[in-house]
Parts: sequence; structure tokens; C-alpha cells
Amino acid sequence: MNDRQVSLSAYSRLLRTNRNFRLLWLAQIVSEIGDWLYTVAIYSLLLEFTGSAKSIAIAFVLQVLPQFFAAPTTGVLNDRLSRKRIMIFADWARALIVSGMLLVRTPGGVWFLYILLVLETLMWALFEPGRNALVPNITGEKERIVANSLSSATWSFNLAIGSALGGMVAVMFGRDTVFVVNALSFVASALLVKRMRVEEPHIENAPPMRARELADFTPIVEGIRYVRRDSRMLATMFVKCGLGLMGTNWVILPLLGERVFPVHLPGLHASSGGMLGMSLLMGSRGIGSLLGPLIGSLWAGYEASRLRRGILYGFLIAALGYFALGLAPTLALACAAVVLAHAGGSTIWVFSTTILQAQTEDRFRGRVFSAEFAFSMLSMSTVSYLSGVLIDLGVSVRTVALGTGAVILLPFLAWALALRLWRGENPPGQA
Repeated sequence: MNDRQVSLSAYSRLLRTNRNFRLLWLAQIVSEIGDWLYTVAIYSLLLEFTGSAKSIAIAFVLQVLPQFFAAPTTGVLNDRLSRKRIMIFADWARALIVSGMLLVRTPGGVWFLYILLVLETLMWALFEPGRNALVPNITGEKERIVANSLSSATWSFNLAIGSALGGMVAVMFGRDTVFVVNALSFVASALLVKRMRVEEPHIENAPPMRARELADFTPIVEGIRYVRRDSRMLATMFVKCGLGLMGTNWVILPLLGERVFPVHLPGLHASSGGMLGMSLLMGSRGIGSLLGPLIGSLWAGYEASRLRRGILYGFLIAALGYFALGLAPTLALACAAVVLAHAGGSTIWVFSTTILQAQTEDRFRGRVFSAEFAFSMLSMSTVSYLSGVLIDLGVSVRTVALGTGAVILLPFLAWALALRLWRGENPPGQA
């Protein structure tokens, strides 16, 4: 195996030798497992209280769309303040917000649940760009693809385990238990991040931030100019916007599990069977997301040209997966299709993140990653809401899945054209 390939031992070596990344990784594990536990509980609660596909779509939109509007502010905050402290604050705030979900007891309380989802989303919008911007500060150049692949694989594992357990825990112990566990997971994450010892060059010798800077659009304009001067960076930044077109899965998978593929077991209530079907499909998404970057990074290694081609292949695989999902006759085949689709999707996520981290200067990373998240969340929100509306109007869930496969071919074609920007570029290994 040559030095341009990522070996499996690189993952264990990173965790063994890099204390800061190890703590960040452990924080990711505990908080994300809690998140996936409660996602199933929230969606099943909404279907029970409203019976509407649009209610799930609205919930998902409220979980992602506020990031689009918050991105300018969160990007500036992450470039002007300590990213570590911002992450700790966001975790403690999310623990309090999720605890408030215990108060939602009747259909009349759904509006309060929606408000809490918005607040939690704003904290996530504060946390996630900081985490992505911090990774290059705590890893070396050759550790970066390993760190991003491991983070994505962990996210995927957490999704698979959390989603599968979420349905079972909710069935056995009730939804309240799920909400309590999620709140405690954010507390644990905050305590782990606090133990990190991180150098943050972007705030060294920087003057104290003043509140009026949040209304000063100069840093935002400066960030826009920075991205616009490099067409390759601009193209890479919009990759996740194309990936966001897979956002229909947040509506498709719960409804397929609830209405098309409920699990039938002796003595199991119909609503519980739907919750377990939902858990299995969402867990399959996690398995696919786990396998994609691990296999993809073994093939791509540290070669930037392969990372870029991997994004192209990822879009094609994702499209094929959703075509297969729309035609799947059984739960087992539906789960296999979800695995395939999200193996492609997670590969796109990891490879585009790694390329963008290498392209971006540290002092601009907060704004660049905030903008990247914002546009991806906008596309994700749009398609998820439209899918909920279409299903409530009578369009079948299977048809929406087939439509998703067709739509994903658009960013596939767009990225194929964008690859021309790298013709005659620098040697492999440089992004």
C-alpha cells in the first residue's frame, strides 16, 4: 500500500495519538446517538398527533432552514470568537431546549415542539461550522481525510444505532425517556469539548468582538469576495447544495416505515410496528453512510483528483439507490436500496468537506462552512417540504422516491461540468 492510500490502521492511529480529535470524536458519538434516538420519537409523535406527511416535512424544515438565515451571523461568530467556547455554549443550550420537549403532551402542543426544533437548529448552526473549522487546527494534512472519513463514519454509525434503538426505547420505555437521554448526551458532549486543548490562530491578537459587529456586513462581504475569486472553491462549496436534494428521505423513510413496511410481530401494536419499520429504514441509511466514506477513502486515498471523481460517482450511486427504493417490493430490499443511496451521499459529503478544508484559509473557514451549510439546508428544506405536500395531495411515497432519483442526476451533471475547472491542475495530493 503506497503513501497516497489511507490504511485502516490510520483511523486507530489518529484516535490513539491525537487527544484533541479523540475528545471531539467522543463528543460527537454521545450527542449524535442521542439525536437519532429522539428523531424517531419526534416523527412518530407527529404522525400520531396529526396523521399528516406535511407535519413531518414542517418539522424537518424547522430543523434545517433556520441555518440558512443564521449562517451569516454564525459564520462571523465562529471567525471572531473561540470556536471551542461556542461549541460548549451550543451544547448546554441544546440540553435545555430538548428538555422542554417533555412538555409536549397533546396535539395542541405541537406548535411548542416546532419552536423548540427551531431553537435547537440555531444552536446546531452555531456548533457545526465551528467543528468543521476546528478540525484542520487539530489534525495534520494527511490526518484530514482520515478525520473527516472517521467523523462521517461515526455519524453514520450513530444514525444506524440511534435510529434502531430509538424505536425500541420509545416502544419499551416511552418517548419521555428518549428526550431525557438526548438532553444528557449534550451535557456529556459539552464536558468532553471542554477538556480539549486547542490553539485557535484566528483569534490570536484579535481585538475583542463588539455586539455591533453582528450587524456589520463587512466580514460577510469579505467572505463572499474571498469565495468568488476562486471558481473551484465556489463549485466545491455548492456540492452539498446538490446533495441536499436527497432531503426528501426525511419524509420518505418515516412514511415508508409507517405505512408501507410496518413490522408485524405477535402482540405488537400497529403504531409500534410502524415505528420499528421507520427505525429499520433510517438505520439502513446509517449503515450506507458508514460504508460509503470508509470504502471511498480506501480507493481515493490522499489524491485530490480521486476525491473529485468520487463526488461524481457518489451522485450516480445515490440516484440509482433512490430508483431502487421506489421499486422495492419488500422491507429488506428497501433497506438495501437505502444503504446504496446513502453510501453515495456520505461519500459526497466527506470528499467535498476535505477538499474545501484544504482550499480555505483558516480565517475564512467559519464563514465558508456556514455558507456551505446554509445552501445545503435550503435545498434540503425545499425538497423535503415539497415531498410532504405532494404526498398529502395523493402522490405515492414510491413515486416521490423515484422522483428523488431523477432529481439527483442534476447535480451529477453539474459536477461533471465543474470538473473541467481542474484540467491541467497541480499534481495529485494537492486540493
